[in-house]
Amino acid sequence: MTDITRRPLVLLVEDYEDTREMYREFLELSGFDVATAADGLEGVALATQLLPDLVLMDLSLPVLDGWEAIRRLRAAPATARLRIIAHSAMPRAGGLVGRELECDAFIPKPCLPNELVHQLVACLALDQTVAVRRSMKGPSA
Repeated sequence: MTDITRRPLVLLVEDYEDTREMYREFLELSGFDVATAADGLEGVALATQLLPDLVLMDLSLPVLDGWEAIRRLRAAPATARLRIIAHSAMPRAGGLVGRELECDAFIPKPCLPNELVHQLVACLALDQTVAVRRSMKGPSA
C-alpha cells in the first residue's frame, strides 16, 4: 500500500541514459521519488532491495531483458505483488505482455511524459484510495 505521507517510489528500468534521465526528472517534478536501473539484472536487484510502489520496466534491456526481469520479480515472494508497468517500443509487445507477463499495464514507446505520469497515477490510484480511507478513519484503522 502506498503511504500518503510520502511520495510514491518508482523504479525506472531503462537502458537509454537520455530517456532514463528525461523520465526521471519529469517524474520527480510530478511528485514521485525515482530510483533508476540501466539493465534488467540491476532492476531486479533494486526492486528486491527497495520494494518500490511501482516498477516501470523497459522490455528491451541489456544483461537481462525486461521480460525475464518481470518473470523473476513475479516468481520471488518478496516482489511478486509489486505493481509493474511494461514499457516498450516493440510494436507487438502490448498484446504479448497481457498473455505472457503479469503486468499491471503496458505503455508503448514513444510516450509523452504527461501520458506516462497519467498511467502511473492510474496504476497507483487504488492503493492511494485505500490509504486515504484508512487515514480518514484515524490511528485505529
